[in-house]
Amino acid sequence: MPGKAARFVTGMLRTETAGGVLLLVGAGLALAWANSPWSAGYERLGNLRIGPAAWHLDLTLAAWAADALLAVFFFVAGLELKRELVAGDLRDPRRAVVPVAAAVGGMVVPALIYVGWNAAAPAGDLRGWAVPTATDIAFALAVLALAGPRVPSALRTFLLTLAVVDDLLAIVVIAVFYTAGLSVLPLLLAVLPLAAFAWLLRRPRRGTGWLLAPLAAGTWLLVHASGVHATVAGVLLAFAVPVRAGAEPGVAARLEHRWRPVSAGVAVPVFAFFAAGVPLAGAAAFGAALRDPAALGVLLGLTLGKPVGVLTATWLARRAAGAAPPVGLGRRDMVAAGLLSGIGFTVSLLIAELAFGAGSTGDDHVRLAILVGSGVSAVAATLLLRIRRRPPQPSSTDRARAVTSGDEVADDQPS
Repeated sequence: MPGKAARFVTGMLRTETAGGVLLLVGAGLALAWANSPWSAGYERLGNLRIGPAAWHLDLTLAAWAADALLAVFFFVAGLELKRELVAGDLRDPRRAVVPVAAAVGGMVVPALIYVGWNAAAPAGDLRGWAVPTATDIAFALAVLALAGPRVPSALRTFLLTLAVVDDLLAIVVIAVFYTAGLSVLPLLLAVLPLAAFAWLLRRPRRGTGWLLAPLAAGTWLLVHASGVHATVAGVLLAFAVPVRAGAEPGVAARLEHRWRPVSAGVAVPVFAFFAAGVPLAGAAAFGAALRDPAALGVLLGLTLGKPVGVLTATWLARRAAGAAPPVGLGRRDMVAAGLLSGIGFTVSLLIAELAFGAGSTGDDHVRLAILVGSGVSAVAATLLLRIRRRPPQPSSTDRARAVTSGDEVADDQPS
């Protein structure tokens, strides 16, 4: 019985809806606690330090959530992206151009809006230009799943590719622009356990599987020590996993199957719990955030910049590069994809903390803007998808003609 219960729970955690719901639960608990009479306890919990100081790992619980748990999230996202690149839709350049271009456009336009707004404002702060560029995979796909049978499967594939590429580019941005000090030696040494990890996966030997976990931990530890944000280690480890085109993904599929429940059920909700606890203090907090150019730049970037960037880049890719359009998707579907990409919850919160410093006033204002912007994007996308027209039901005359001609008429209406 316990085994069946465990399998049921892990199976649920592999669905986008369950992961998105847990993310919202974690964020909701954080907001409630941070704005309750017991808010000091929330702050003490986030600032509690654990870990060996000799290895510079005496980190706060909030830092462990951002550095270690999100590495698991990016490991799973990296596995999914590599499978798409080697054996999925991204293997065909003509089909890959549109979602990749959409991801790039969905990062560039929000960044430009943020920079333009803050450059023109007297108290503008350019440090947060990358905050509105990210897309939350779990949250966005959960909203898509909640929209029900009206949503074509092609929209999920398009959004998944866009979000995974977006997150990979966000990791590059974090590594390049938000690395305070770089220690080259630990970064070079990280290549050793990473190479051993890849070699063991390509040439598995009986009794050596137990080495994978310490090698992955060693890679993470050395990347963390180098000054590069430790979540980069998750992507590096994912790209070290072998995937063969034209065959069953094998190792990559098994690892993704094993670690996705950990990512959806533990890593992302716990990070959201420690990152989303913004003290609101009523209308005063909203008023202060609205007067902060950084918060407004993030809000405009997520709600306006994301859909404009996705739609513009998609149009340019089809016109200029002759890319194949997404099969089965109309204009309304593409607008919905653009709105869904404006849900920048997890990675946006991480970048905001790196840009402004955890617990700072700027970080509080921007976190509030992320929550509002992601919520507005989610609600707008949901409403658009809920009113999406279903394919027309064939009439009795059409059915009779089809039967006479020997053709089948599909009933696209859900039963």
